[in-house]
Amino acid sequence: MDILLVDGYNIIGAWPELNELKQKDLAAARDRLVELMAEYQGYTGYRVIVVFDAYYVQGIARKYQNYKVEVLFTRENETADERIERLAIELSNIKTQIHVATSDFTEQWAIFGQGALRKSARELLTEVKVIEKKIERKVRSSSTQRPASKIQLSEEVAEIFEKWRRGEQ
Repeated sequence: MDILLVDGYNIIGAWPELNELKQKDLAAARDRLVELMAEYQGYTGYRVIVVFDAYYVQGIARKYQNYKVEVLFTRENETADERIERLAIELSNIKTQIHVATSDFTEQWAIFGQGALRKSARELLTEVKVIEKKIERKVRSSSTQRPASKIQLSEEVAEIFEKWRRGEQ
């Protein structure tokens, strides 16, 4: 199993669309990131966990799921980096490959030392865009295909049935 740990605010700050959205509405930027990670999770099969610092959201640590993506807010005196490092250790086993998405160079080295693989914010953005294009192509091709009939009909019979369906004689 592959697990992707995402440093939420680091990615938001690094991706142009999310950074622009953050200037207007931080909660909307968080929601959009989770939405994009849900698509990523659905396409790749990775388990995705997005970690946000409590620095921007006052209160106690909390965890919830949104679009089947796990979203964690750290405790008040805990950074996302610390939580990600702890998660990488806790979740690591022989059957699991941990990937960490962050552009924080120090965090990348700490994670790499624990056997996790790193993805920079730019690499993850590129992957997300490629996945979006593939999904778009697949949707487009499936929407243009005519659904197959369960019973094989000749063109003539299909035309008669279509007229009946439309109420024509």
